[in-house]
Amino acid sequence: MSFAPKRYQAEALEALRKFLEAARLRGADAAFKSAIRGDTVLGKQDYRAVQGLEDAPYVCLRLPTGGGKTYLAACSVKTVGRAFLEKKYPLVVWLVPSRIIADQTLKTLTTSGNPNREELYEAFGDQVRVVKMEDFADLRPQDIRDRACIVIGTFASSRVKETEIRKVYAHNENLEAHFAGIPSDLDGLEKHEDGPSKGKIKFSFINLLALHRPLAIVDEAHNAQSGLSFDVMRRMRPACILEFTATPAKDSNILYFVTAAELKKESMIKLPIMLTQLPTWQESIRDALLARKRIADLALNEPDFVRPLMLIQAEDMDCPVNVEVVEKYLVENERIERTRLAIATGNQRELDGVDLMKKDCQIEVVVTVKALKEGWDCPFAYIFCSVATVHSPKDVEQLLGRVLRMPYATERQHPDLNRAYAFVSNTAWPDAISQMHDRLVAMGFDPVEARRFVEEPPLPGMDASGGLPQHTLQVVSEESPVLFGIEEADLKKIQVIKEETGTYRVAVTGVISEHAEKALLASLSEKPRQALSEKLAARRVEINAVAKKVQATPFLVPQLCLRLDGELTPATHSVMLPPGSWKLSEFPAELTPEEFTVRETSDSYEIDVKEDHITMKHLGQQTVLPLNDVPSAWDQNRLAREIAKEIIQPFVRFPELLEFVRLIVRNLIERRGVQLTTLVRLIYPLEKVLLEKLNRCHEAAQERAYQRLLFTEDVPVETSFDYAFRFDPKNYAPHDYYRGPYQFPKHFYPGVVGAMDDEEIECAKAIEENSMVKRWVRNVPPNEDAFSIPRARGNFHPDFVAELVDERIFVIEYKGGHLLADAQQDKNIGERWEEKSNGRALFLMAVESDNFGRDVKRQVADKIEKSKAAAPAGLH
Repeated sequence: MSFAPKRYQAEALEALRKFLEAARLRGADAAFKSAIRGDTVLGKQDYRAVQGLEDAPYVCLRLPTGGGKTYLAACSVKTVGRAFLEKKYPLVVWLVPSRIIADQTLKTLTTSGNPNREELYEAFGDQVRVVKMEDFADLRPQDIRDRACIVIGTFASSRVKETEIRKVYAHNENLEAHFAGIPSDLDGLEKHEDGPSKGKIKFSFINLLALHRPLAIVDEAHNAQSGLSFDVMRRMRPACILEFTATPAKDSNILYFVTAAELKKESMIKLPIMLTQLPTWQESIRDALLARKRIADLALNEPDFVRPLMLIQAEDMDCPVNVEVVEKYLVENERIERTRLAIATGNQRELDGVDLMKKDCQIEVVVTVKALKEGWDCPFAYIFCSVATVHSPKDVEQLLGRVLRMPYATERQHPDLNRAYAFVSNTAWPDAISQMHDRLVAMGFDPVEARRFVEEPPLPGMDASGGLPQHTLQVVSEESPVLFGIEEADLKKIQVIKEETGTYRVAVTGVISEHAEKALLASLSEKPRQALSEKLAARRVEINAVAKKVQATPFLVPQLCLRLDGELTPATHSVMLPPGSWKLSEFPAELTPEEFTVRETSDSYEIDVKEDHITMKHLGQQTVLPLNDVPSAWDQNRLAREIAKEIIQPFVRFPELLEFVRLIVRNLIERRGVQLTTLVRLIYPLEKVLLEKLNRCHEAAQERAYQRLLFTEDVPVETSFDYAFRFDPKNYAPHDYYRGPYQFPKHFYPGVVGAMDDEEIECAKAIEENSMVKRWVRNVPPNEDAFSIPRARGNFHPDFVAELVDERIFVIEYKGGHLLADAQQDKNIGERWEEKSNGRALFLMAVESDNFGRDVKRQVADKIEKSKAAAPAGLH
């Protein structure tokens, strides 16, 4: 059974592959700077190496709760093995926070049908061995040589200072076979400090790791950040360190991060969270039960079985609203049958052995105090109800994490089953929205996302028309504000409600005037004033946009199309260069000295590859295959087959590729004088070189087809609405967010704009402020939710797409002066897209100041104005 990664997981793996291949050639520091260049947030980072392991790439992949970290970690084993370790079967040390998580990870990696296990077997076939760290002695030398070996342990099992009392560090005669042929005084390994073996290396597991230099995977890496943990890393000498976490440390080398919006788009988590705040804990439970019943009824119409569950967080036994009190209220007041209720605490473990996913399971409500046991996971959990006055942030985060996971990672038919629900009381959560934001941020949500994905129902008596109620902003104040000097129209949007606790809830719905906002803020004390100010600034645009219903009509953008055999079709790469339309044999089957040169020294191979340089040691794990295996088992044809199998691409037939590789191998041996033994040892670097050459040949064929089809008159070209791209109102998942003070009410997606640098912000302002612009989008590549125009290689994703009031589409790409030299292809295809639109589309390559001295605002205005004459009749 094969499990395909989600799009964001595939993109994370591709980013990891590119980084590691660059690190292999140029070092981790240079590779990291190159990998994150251009990213608004990541580009500000400096790379931090682990002291003493400067040669080991050390990066973090950040995924919010529910993002599938374990699956992505399993996928990364093959990626790291090929891209950096250059080993077919890597050795992996997989560290997790606790024994419970270790057992759970072991189970997922060894249970048939589990995506984590299936990913490993897809990559390595049956040649996989997964063991607990305490069972390391079960590993044989042939396992490490012929299998991908994964050793799962906890941070604690590797962290003890007194290493002699730990099996991991102790001399173990059962490991002697692993050190056969290794010099007894080899540098970099721990040695006996006394006795007859003084000065000789220990046969210890930590030395075995140091000898083979494994991949170190660190799950929930924020739990492992300490000097002692890095000391352990230095002892095991990993060749590469990968962290997976939702909340990385401030100085983590974040190579790639995933937003909650991306998880929502892939149906991994339920969003938004519908937050309801009620006066008492009894009302919170009552309304939560009603909500559970309502969505349970909706679930009956779903094609897949879903039974929504409710999680209640009670207080400790010495507090008023403890488990017993909640249980009694549920049974006596709400008439919940005891068989439908489970208590999950340290003393009452009523979920042990219960499969909540089974259709005959009767449990609907789970009551707990602290976080449910580590590893507990049930995507049927939909509703979080907190009645605890004192609630640990960690416990809240863990319980919310249970509620956010989507059943079967699939979008449900009814939209209410794609949301999570939270019910809290005013006494327990006096400033619920702010507190919920804080918890989501701690779980790995971006602060903008935390605001975006928490919604409140309308207050009693508040107008629910126009979709505005969920945008109500609330804060709690100790004193009632004096609403003096505020116009009546604004007063209607402000409510002050006195709570039973004596505090005052201040609620603002919709957009109030600047004067009213200042007067209201001035009447509040410091804490609620700051909270309300932030909320007004963050969500003002969202309310405006929803009120104007900018998403009411489709936002369509014409695509560049070809008319082939009388049929119109989008100009995609598969159309411009279909399989079989080009031949690999058209290109020379050889590697030039510039592309691949090998020099053998006394203890290493030195390889020059396209102005880069690789050194591979003869000793230890860097030797790919035993030298004595070469004469009998390997010949040119076998080597060519092994390479061709690994670099096959969908755009070339395997027989054609195999012949191309065979000719290159023969040329290296017979004309360049490289030994077959050497090529077998260097099979993985050679695979990378040949894959790059294969891609260059394909790109050259693409370039020829691209120029012939789009820039000659051989084939009719049209920019047509018949194949229009449509911006999806439900899905906008930028990799990062704009956070500045300037507001963009015309942006198609309410209250959220993709990240922009300072110059792009000025361009966005010019678009926003132009009276001819009806609405616009900050286009966020690279994904199918972004508009693109084909290039010879890849796609061009313009920065901005706008719809004008006369219905024309205006695409703007902003280029800083330092990028203009590389922008000619984008400019050419953008202008071609405009030219073939019959006046319905405009394209502008904007710069800070053009040859006529015009700023961005003037460039945008002039382009719109001067193109009016060419627009089709009826558009203006």
